[in-house]
Amino acid sequence: MSGSRRGRNERSTASRLAAVQALYQLDIESSSVDEALDSVKLRGAALDESGLHAEIDPVRTETIVRGVAADKAGRLDEMIDGSLSGGWNSGRLESLMRVILRAGIFELLECPDVPAKVVINEYVDVAHAFFDRGEPGMVNAVLDRLAHILRAAEFGSAASA
Repeated sequence: MSGSRRGRNERSTASRLAAVQALYQLDIESSSVDEALDSVKLRGAALDESGLHAEIDPVRTETIVRGVAADKAGRLDEMIDGSLSGGWNSGRLESLMRVILRAGIFELLECPDVPAKVVINEYVDVAHAFFDRGEPGMVNAVLDRLAHILRAAEFGSAASA
């Protein structure tokens, strides 16, 4: 992979991580969308607790944050609820898991230029940044299930099986 392509991929991953951080801030604090976005745009994506940060694509980050925040009807949470098993629903999930899933579902719905497999892999990577147990697997399962429904054409004959 070329250096510029790797740089774009890292920036895209950092942008999604920053979007999740802003959405988490919105979920647990009384921040406005603009305050949360200003915070992540100023510092970039916080990669670890030591203060390591990465450059983000502010447009991608803002698109995700504003899109998820605009879901006042709860359509994203309804999709999470329909994809969880064992009597689980979005209200039982930790806030961070909920915002990771919301962001991934938003991209599956509203960003058709990004392949579904890329969306899934990116949000599994974001989950790995915060969790080290089964949570990344749950992110993978929920987003994969929804991707096969929302973007069936990208999965060809596997979608009809």
